[in-house]
Amino acid sequence: MPPLTNMCDVPAWEIASRAFNEHPRPLHIQGTRSTHRHFFNMLDRLETWDERARSYQDYMDVAFHLHQWRREKDPTGQLSLKNSYLRFLRGWLFDANSVEGAVMKGWVESRLGIAPTFHKKRIQDRACEAYFDYMGERLNGAARTNAILSQLDLLYEFGQYELARRHPERLHMTLYRGVYDFAEHEVLAWPDETHAVVRLNNLNSFTRDFERAWEFGTLVIEAQVPIPKVFFDGAFLHAGILQGEEEVLVIGGEYEVTLRLY
Repeated sequence: MPPLTNMCDVPAWEIASRAFNEHPRPLHIQGTRSTHRHFFNMLDRLETWDERARSYQDYMDVAFHLHQWRREKDPTGQLSLKNSYLRFLRGWLFDANSVEGAVMKGWVESRLGIAPTFHKKRIQDRACEAYFDYMGERLNGAARTNAILSQLDLLYEFGQYELARRHPERLHMTLYRGVYDFAEHEVLAWPDETHAVVRLNNLNSFTRDFERAWEFGTLVIEAQVPIPKVFFDGAFLHAGILQGEEEVLVIGGEYEVTLRLY
């Protein structure tokens, strides 16, 4: 599908390309760092990961009034505050084809301009029934909470900040994804029996753990994922907030992958 306009400083077609994967450059969601500049300035002064993680959680609560849901009298308003970004992350971890999954894919589409290629079924273009069904779930899901896309903007920027701070010279991360087949991903080429060029969905679950990847499929693909295309790293929240802390959510596009076997 042709790329949409996006809200970052790199065009959508470039972000989705193999050339970007080989030579990545930083991505920033327009306005997020400047809007929350005091928060990022505060992070610069914190030396430990524990301090930064707790500050992030506290800041999200205050910036988006998430802690006020118990005081809200209107049931709809109460629900919209209670359903924070954590609810959508949990929904994704349970089922990427859920309503929450549609909202997460919608974030990638609206911010980076990369449309999903699969949500419950393959999406061929923006005129097909599958795309309209996805859009319906995306819009209904986003209406359930307070500024969910802005919350996800800050989640992404915080993760990118932390990755850059921990490993300033690092450009890629080796990640694994278990699959049963390539129904969700279009295979563009087979250079040989153990390598493929695929178009990944616009958002995908990966893990750092090769062994764990086998729990989710009969085939494991290995990818060198550019750091700017790491949307969320499960290790960047305190243990216990989410189950599946090993999970890494990766922005899609064209990837050269290796098929790994035992």
